[in-house]
Amino acid sequence: MTRKRLKITPELENNRIEEAVTLNNMTEENRNKAPSQNFNHVGAYSSLYTIFQIVGLLLVFSIFYWILNFRGGFGFTDPKIIFNWHPLFMTIGFVYLFANSILHYRTFRSLKKRDLKNQHAIIHGCIIVLVLLGGWASFASHLYSNPPIPNLYTLHSWVGVVTISMFLSQFVSGVVSFLYPGIAAEYREAVMPYHIFFGIFNFILAIATSVLGLCEKLIFALDKEYKHFPKEGLFGNFLGLLFIFYGGLVVYMVTKPDFKRLPKPEDGVLLTGALE
Repeated sequence: MTRKRLKITPELENNRIEEAVTLNNMTEENRNKAPSQNFNHVGAYSSLYTIFQIVGLLLVFSIFYWILNFRGGFGFTDPKIIFNWHPLFMTIGFVYLFANSILHYRTFRSLKKRDLKNQHAIIHGCIIVLVLLGGWASFASHLYSNPPIPNLYTLHSWVGVVTISMFLSQFVSGVVSFLYPGIAAEYREAVMPYHIFFGIFNFILAIATSVLGLCEKLIFALDKEYKHFPKEGLFGNFLGLLFIFYGGLVVYMVTKPDFKRLPKPEDGVLLTGALE
């Protein structure tokens, strides 16, 4: 019978250094208070997380309801109907899933950091697929219209291009910086604040793009009728406010220091092997 062997890969060694730096930077007073503070704030976070999920699902369902009842539903034949996939895919991907990926570390705080990183990246991969499908729906509907509708001439489309470009840059830089095992811990520590800032800023841009797109669609579709408070106009305005509220709630939850996941001693070390 032999003891378990400790196997430390370059990635795990870097993770261990990251956690050691974080723990060493905590003052003795904060170290003593951390467990009780974390326990007390987990309850508050859980309550907000429940609200967050309810509002997020309500937002996705409301977009679906709006398209089904006011915009003619979904399909692949009529260009106007093809376009309807665009707001649905973008809302699911760039708003709901994006928000969940941002909060993933704080929500599943008991999991190992390595698992959280992988899951965070997988969610972002799903977002990219939905964003590409949503973008295809927009371009296809414009291309197959008679006459064809020009692309990328509105503020919504410009901000959307910036948002998508930033998201793809964040995804690539995140995979290279935090999943590639050969990257030094010092580099990860330097990149992390920028990754967090631009991630939150990217989400805010996604919310702004959604509101701009919703407003643009209502103005184009309703035209002069919009000023007479039609049902679709009122429902669309409600959707815009829901987007803003949801975005504000997510930003609050992800920036509140008390909700931050505390480092775990096992985050940087993986035990392998078995009793022989």
